[in-house]
Amino acid sequence: MVATRREVALAASVSLRTVSNVVNGFPGVAPETRERVLKIINDLDYRPSEIARMLKRGRSGLIALVLPELDTPYFAELTRAFVELGAARGFTVVIDQTDGDASRERELISQTDRGAFFDGLIVSPLGLQAEDLAGISPERPVVFLGEDRHARFDQVMIDNFSAARAAVDHLISLGRTRIGVIGAQNAHLASSSVRLAAYERSLLEAGLPVERSRIAYVDSFRRADGATAMAQLLETELLDGIFCFSDPLALGAIRILHERGIRIPDDIAVIGFDDIEDGRFSWPTLSSVSPDKRFIATRALDLLSARLDGAHVPPATYLAPWSIVTRESTAGSVAASAR
Repeated sequence: MVATRREVALAASVSLRTVSNVVNGFPGVAPETRERVLKIINDLDYRPSEIARMLKRGRSGLIALVLPELDTPYFAELTRAFVELGAARGFTVVIDQTDGDASRERELISQTDRGAFFDGLIVSPLGLQAEDLAGISPERPVVFLGEDRHARFDQVMIDNFSAARAAVDHLISLGRTRIGVIGAQNAHLASSSVRLAAYERSLLEAGLPVERSRIAYVDSFRRADGATAMAQLLETELLDGIFCFSDPLALGAIRILHERGIRIPDDIAVIGFDDIEDGRFSWPTLSSVSPDKRFIATRALDLLSARLDGAHVPPATYLAPWSIVTRESTAGSVAASAR
């Protein structure tokens, strides 16, 4: 059985407070007493509760990573980065799913304060609006991810407009002139709106028309939506390039193109967004916009740690780097050696 602090105190003939002071490294304990208590701790194999020690200091050691959905590859890979990098800092990362419900997102943020169950939150909001944060102090230990700008709070994001433009420009550089897009959404979602605007800007600056019939709307960024959208586009459009707002959308589109006997990239070049692992093993391998997920996790943890340590500084925004990863779906077999 695991020894208790009381047993250590009795064996060392000291008070419970003295044992706590030794365990926590506090001063004021005579050297011979400290040595005796440490020997008893070792002899009895006493292991102090890290959770209890943190709670006594007003910390739980737990931070929440709040995501709209957990079963999409991008968020799964991002979560892995947060768990690994958080553990290296002594945090236990607990995952919560909101399904984009604004009331749930607002509830979690409003509960985040000193003494709450979680020390802090890292939130990728989907339904949250600016007015939902009106009564929340900007010094709360909360960091936002994503494109919706919450200027009063710390945030980590990527430049979606530039990244999406680069994806479309990549297709244009290959000589593609009839470029469609999959991923527009009727609901106001920042990432979708920004990527659509970037698509249109790239076409216009290249002297190419923006055809509304080449813009496919979806309910979500999942494979099935990509497959449905691709099938609908093929009914009316003869495309030679397609930009998908997520890799799962692109993988769904590729499935339909294979079924129709349309060659990739000979007949149509396909590029996605997020650079998930599945894209490196699809057939053909998928070109994609690759955001630096570990940078996102590192900077978010930096910002949260600073708030937890009591930093009183203006809110900061970090832009995560990204790159275009060229693979077989746009460059053919010459991209086989790409990562």
